[in-house]
Amino acid sequence: MKKPAITTLKALHASGYTPKSIQQELADNLKANLKANKNSFESIIGYEHTVIPNIERAILSGHNINLLGLRGQAKTRIARLMVALLDEWIPVVAGSDINDDPLAPISHEAKAIIAAKGEDTPVDWLHRDDRFFEKLATPDVTVADLIGDVDPIKAASLKLSYADERVIHFGMIPRAHRCIFVLNELPDLQARIQVALFSILQEKEVQIRGFKLRLPLELQFVFTANPEDYTNRGSIVTPLKDRIGSQILTHYPKTPALAKQITQQEVQLSPEQRETVYVPELAKDLIEQIGFEARDSEYIDAKSGVSARMSITAYENLVSTAEHRMLRNGDTNTRVRLSDFSGVVSAINGKVELVYEGEQEGPEQISYHLIDSAIKTLFPKYFPKIEKLEKPDAETPYDGVLNWFFQDNSLFLEDSLKDTEFETQLEGVTPLGELIAKHQPEVPVQDQWFLKEFLLWGLVSYEKLNKTRTESGLQFKDALGSFIRGL
Repeated sequence: MKKPAITTLKALHASGYTPKSIQQELADNLKANLKANKNSFESIIGYEHTVIPNIERAILSGHNINLLGLRGQAKTRIARLMVALLDEWIPVVAGSDINDDPLAPISHEAKAIIAAKGEDTPVDWLHRDDRFFEKLATPDVTVADLIGDVDPIKAASLKLSYADERVIHFGMIPRAHRCIFVLNELPDLQARIQVALFSILQEKEVQIRGFKLRLPLELQFVFTANPEDYTNRGSIVTPLKDRIGSQILTHYPKTPALAKQITQQEVQLSPEQRETVYVPELAKDLIEQIGFEARDSEYIDAKSGVSARMSITAYENLVSTAEHRMLRNGDTNTRVRLSDFSGVVSAINGKVELVYEGEQEGPEQISYHLIDSAIKTLFPKYFPKIEKLEKPDAETPYDGVLNWFFQDNSLFLEDSLKDTEFETQLEGVTPLGELIAKHQPEVPVQDQWFLKEFLLWGLVSYEKLNKTRTESGLQFKDALGSFIRGL
């Protein structure tokens, strides 16, 4: 829809336009979407039966919203998507600092313009994309930033008394009149600044250095907060909390399948990477399982959470690791290997908060531990469980592989191997192919090499084989054979 052609107050009157609050806009457009069975939050995955219905109820109720949840739970994304529920264009008094409605002006400036020009008052139009304001609450935020302050330069240039309200310079909140205003990390905002929001939320009054203006501001507030902040850095003062209509709890994806959908939607890969680097489904599952292992790990602070961004950046690093090897080898395409997961360690390190025991182990060791745990968790989904094979003399499906290594054989997989050389090395361990043919006969051909490597790593995680990391690659060998032969 193009910008409306109406440019004067007279034409706006003739059009039949009637003022509408932003809460009414959001509710009306949401009702239309619900009747048409249209999803208003299409890119939000995993919240269909939990968070989204609560948000929709809050919008229908005309409530300001506080989204409470750990980091990486799409709180800000949800707030930004609410813009699509606004009317595409709204009229404003041209030259107004706070988006005054021509038929319901609230500022002294807009009222003066209308009084002077009457029906010839110029009307401009504001698109919904320009009706989103966002501020990160930090300790240095002031009342002047959010609400406003007296401007001595304006007073001097216009020769106004400090008693004249025209000397006020409005802050972000008044300038967001008829808009969505998002205040991120609310507990980080100093208590005295939170108090300044009371009258705006409840009484719609703006108080600036002795001025008590009755400005009926129309804003849709969306606050975000992390439960960890209540104890670590600050809290939401009770009276402010009481004035926020709905507090909605967010959460992490309930299943790895949902987490994988989110990662595939959000990951940023170049067209060249998508074209030249093949990622097996098992590798994608492992990326998500690492996140689930991290949220349950005793080494990681559960109160801090593990952001969904960890899986996204880990996936990007995984692809980049494979691409780096491909470019160094002069190849035109490649497949992700399990050894490429060493490249995701840097993505994991920066996304988790370790408890004391984790700090003692070191972030890099914890990252490798999470990768091993993810492999161990997924291993029984592809191959027979190892825990049940406890009798020393009992035959196991893995005897062929273990005997191969027991016969003083070892396998060294260099990181820089070309794909053909990598495949040749794995083919040398014949029992690997036999196991896959028996237990995973339908696996795609291009995934078989990753599955062979996964099988080796799985046996290592169950302490059936030994894996040693060197500067140039990985060496697999028998866990106990060398020790026994040395006796």
